[in-house]
Amino acid sequence: MKFLICLLAGLLAAPAVAGPSAHELLQAERNETIIPRYLLQDPRGRSVTSEDFRGRFQLITFGYTYCPDICPTTLVEMAAVLERLGDKAKRLQAIFITVDPERDSGQVLQTYTEFFDPRILGLTGSPALIRRTADNFRIRYAKVRTGDSTSENYAVDHSAGMILIGPDGRFIRKFAYATPVDSLVATLAELLEIP
Repeated sequence: MKFLICLLAGLLAAPAVAGPSAHELLQAERNETIIPRYLLQDPRGRSVTSEDFRGRFQLITFGYTYCPDICPTTLVEMAAVLERLGDKAKRLQAIFITVDPERDSGQVLQTYTEFFDPRILGLTGSPALIRRTADNFRIRYAKVRTGDSTSENYAVDHSAGMILIGPDGRFIRKFAYATPVDSLVATLAELLEIP
């Protein structure tokens, strides 16, 4: 018991350590397990690749339009980030990649993302291209049947959070699901100041 009290007292007395600055994040060793590449389609059926946004940051999240809670929450946060960044948001492309291409057509995605913010680009593709993209980004997803095995009713269990790609097309970091908007805005605002 004395040991726990001493340990707690030591932790409370220790000076707070600040997190890495945005500049340090850019200079930090990149996570080589994430390959930030994709070849998908925008709502009009045009091919879109990760190379199309060279020179801009990309804030990417994966989800689907039938998602009951995680995806709408993430897109509300993404829209709040864009709003609070003001003019700096011009250097950032917000992207929502579906993990349910069977139901999320381009038009469905456009209607869905525009509800949150018209600057959020919804991307879809064939199931094979979506799988390859998710694998590149280390995103896990799987259908979960909600009725009998022949039912078309299903949910999609998937990884949550947002992934930031730099203007050079390289992975910078992943923001965990429900990272406070204030924290997202502070980090992104600092990064967007760096030429």
